[in-house]
Amino acid sequence: MISVDGLTVEFGGSALFSDISFVINEKDRIALMGKNGAGKSTLLKVIAGERTPNKGRVSAPKDAVIAYLPQHLLTEDNRSVFDEAAQAFSRIKEMEREISAMNDELTTRTDYESDYYSDLIERVSTLSEKYYSIEEINYDAEVEKILLGLGFLREDFTRPTSEFSGGWRMRIELAKILLQKPDLILLDEPTNHMDIESIQWLEEFLINSAKAVIVISHDRAFIDNITTRTVEVTMGRIYDYKVNYSHYLELRRERREQQQKAFDEQQKFIAETTEFIDRFKGTYSKTLQVGSRVKMLEKLEIVEVDEVDSSALRLKFPPSPRSGNYPVIVEDLSKSYGDHLVFANASLTIERGEKIAFVGKNGEGKSTLVKAIMNEIDYEGKMALGHNTMIGYFAQNQASLLNEELTVFQTIDDVAVGDIRTKIKDLLGAFMFGGDNISKKVKVLSGGERTRLAMVKLLLEPVNLLILDEPTNHLDMRTKDILKSALQDFDGTIILVSHDRDFLDGLATKVYEFGNKQVKEHLEDIKGFLLKKKMDNLKEIERTKK
Repeated sequence: MISVDGLTVEFGGSALFSDISFVINEKDRIALMGKNGAGKSTLLKVIAGERTPNKGRVSAPKDAVIAYLPQHLLTEDNRSVFDEAAQAFSRIKEMEREISAMNDELTTRTDYESDYYSDLIERVSTLSEKYYSIEEINYDAEVEKILLGLGFLREDFTRPTSEFSGGWRMRIELAKILLQKPDLILLDEPTNHMDIESIQWLEEFLINSAKAVIVISHDRAFIDNITTRTVEVTMGRIYDYKVNYSHYLELRRERREQQQKAFDEQQKFIAETTEFIDRFKGTYSKTLQVGSRVKMLEKLEIVEVDEVDSSALRLKFPPSPRSGNYPVIVEDLSKSYGDHLVFANASLTIERGEKIAFVGKNGEGKSTLVKAIMNEIDYEGKMALGHNTMIGYFAQNQASLLNEELTVFQTIDDVAVGDIRTKIKDLLGAFMFGGDNISKKVKVLSGGERTRLAMVKLLLEPVNLLILDEPTNHLDMRTKDILKSALQDFDGTIILVSHDRDFLDGLATKVYEFGNKQVKEHLEDIKGFLLKKKMDNLKEIERTKK
């Protein structure tokens, strides 16, 4: 059991949260929720021991292992993927070396009656007892199992980690954490840059093999599947619900309705009491009653209503100009990089108004096909855009392409034309750039803020084919809901590259699966596709057994 007792963290004299306490039990799987800036990531850092609170403490058993996966990793080295993951067992290997060294010393020393010799025997005995109490495992097999589960190929094992993107290095760090079998795993946005199959594998691992878990995530399906408890950080305090995320939303709504009712009743009482005081404060016969009510108001504790992030509004894409019946036609398209074949003979026909999803493991060609449609790369085969097809494109690196020296307002003002120029502040407000935030320079924005700003740019011009490559990375749940709603109402055609099942659910009506050098069409929505995939996997297992 790990306990958080009376934690207070302050920034610049004001408290991020005050005097919060809760207990983390074995097998707890906790979703840490709250709006951006509420202090979720800070709380994880305090529990991980990476930040010192102004007051309070985190208490854990002496030998408890707490492992922390931050949102942004800075590690980079020249070990191979396999050797870096195997660092999870470095403490056990060190124990082996220490025991061996002490045993060697015992065989060479002859001062049997000395205090040092007695102390050496005691140390080797204690360490050996600890070492032999650790479950005996095949380290190489464990490393292999975890790396394969997280989406690495066997040929990746010997590659240096420096060859991998930040997202893949994050998976290596995650592998090290999972291999340690810690008492508490702290995960901050673990599913960013992970494909659907790896996310499903991680879900099963956390449910079946982990001890206690606290996770911050904007992937609703992921946290709904793995968590059994929700801790909300809001207005400097916490609310603890023994339910998963979806159930928590219902309970939170009920809580806020009760608060609002109590607040309204109290405000009515205050207004009536104030009116009585103002009316009779000069009347001698009412002096005692007036004085009593003044004291009553002074002692009254004002009911607080939890904040609701109402800064985001309903968004609407501009009406799309009419395109031809088939905005994209691809025939027998193949792409290779040197000797590496990404996919071969891909064919697809996208009809006007369709909303389709590209899914599959990372590196199987989803973004590559998008780049071919955008005519950004060479390829073999045929690819044609239909009559009057006008593309709006959001790439994974779109946020990093923004001019860092411009302010938020200038970024949009530079590309806005026509009537929309009078509504720039409203548009920015809808994506949570209100008040002084529009004067911030791009270089000081977080990853999520940059993604939102890049999305605003996409909204400015009328298009009839939207191509969105991982648009939800770094977006919080509220912003994702707003974007999803706008895309559902969009009257043009959409190609979505995404691993976010909840975002795709109810949005994509057809799925193209990338894998094994092929692009396969599925006429089901994302739920039907996933259901079918699981059935396919079961059939494969049955065939193997036979």
